[in-house]
Amino acid sequence: MSERTSSAAMLSAKKTLRSLAGLLPLTSQGLLTLMVSAWALRTFGYGSMDLVVFALTISALAILISCLFCTIGFGLFMQRRIRLEIARPGASDKVEIEVGYPNETGFSIPATTFPPLVTLSWKIIFPDAIETRNRLGEHKRLYEEVLPKKRCLTDVLIREFSVRDVLGLCQFSWQTGQKVRCQALPQLDAIKQLPLLRSLTAEDGIPNPSGQPEGDRMEIRPYAPGDSVKNIMWKVYARSRQLNVRLPEHSVFHSKRTLAFLLTSENDEAAAAVARVALQSGALGEDWAFGADGYEKPISEYAEALSAIAGSRGLKRPHAYGLDRFLDQAGSNQPAHCIVFAAAVPHVNLQNLRKTFATHPGQCSLILATDSLHERQVPPWWQALMLRRKILSKTASQKPGYRAELLDLLTEIGQQVESTVVIDRETGLGFDRFLRKV
Repeated sequence: MSERTSSAAMLSAKKTLRSLAGLLPLTSQGLLTLMVSAWALRTFGYGSMDLVVFALTISALAILISCLFCTIGFGLFMQRRIRLEIARPGASDKVEIEVGYPNETGFSIPATTFPPLVTLSWKIIFPDAIETRNRLGEHKRLYEEVLPKKRCLTDVLIREFSVRDVLGLCQFSWQTGQKVRCQALPQLDAIKQLPLLRSLTAEDGIPNPSGQPEGDRMEIRPYAPGDSVKNIMWKVYARSRQLNVRLPEHSVFHSKRTLAFLLTSENDEAAAAVARVALQSGALGEDWAFGADGYEKPISEYAEALSAIAGSRGLKRPHAYGLDRFLDQAGSNQPAHCIVFAAAVPHVNLQNLRKTFATHPGQCSLILATDSLHERQVPPWWQALMLRRKILSKTASQKPGYRAELLDLLTEIGQQVESTVVIDRETGLGFDRFLRKV
């Protein structure tokens, strides 16, 4: 079984357990209270006729049953009210947020204070990686604030509501979906602008028979029917009485069209941020076509390209490798130059990318993005003895991009591309294939 299949099965099991837990109105604390109270009542209250234990257990059971009825009753009431709030005409149908910043989704419900011993809370469970906050605002309403941690694009938001008593004995949970277009763009951090990334298929003055006739008029040949009169060398004709024409040389030219593609992987938030900056700052030039995994059809509109960046992160399952399909649809009669944005860590798609570079007739440039560039630090022996090795490795994996590993990656794949640039999202700096600052 592959790693993706096992993770999907584990996620499905967690969702099933969460749904079953929502059907049980008692929490672990409430279930323990019920069992202990019932055992004490039977053993000491009735068995030994201990009136003190009898009174205490009866009181505990009465409190538990009261909390149970209040929680379930208030939960059913709020469930109906929330559905009406979501279905009302003035509800928001579009949410545009940004990763790393608190954003309001426009969803709010009245803050109900009855019954006093019961509280209501909720969180967004789909899409994942979204922290939900409830803020009491004006008109005594609870407003929803979210703090996304990863980019996403979805047409539905699924919230999990929970009603609990203040003692933590009972809990009533349910899930409610809302049809709303939610788009979360990647966080830019220190990346402000990028150099012009126009596709340099060539520069003027470098002869290339396969290029376009866009150079200076340097080729001289005899006049042929169909040649423009403007290209005739009239001074030469006055001296030699021979009609010659001067035509543009077949030289490589500075291409005006740029192809850009976002290659997705597990840690690709930095690459998505660099692609977003390239679009916002106009670094791709005036004529460009953008694509991403899951969005292989070439996109030339700015808003659609941002949506492709947000939706390139697969929520239910990762998108398949799509650079080959993008090049097939965006390619022209002439070899095209493509700029690929990818994460600066080894992954499966980079191996597929090498195959694409080997078969692509045009030239390619690779922009690798990372969240930090640092040397691998080996923890001291005393930290290893204190069982902190796993914690340190987990912390380090959140910011991939070790220099030694990145140099090996650049050496391996840099020979197949025209140029390679490494962008550090944390500092906004750029580096060449030898990790020298540019």
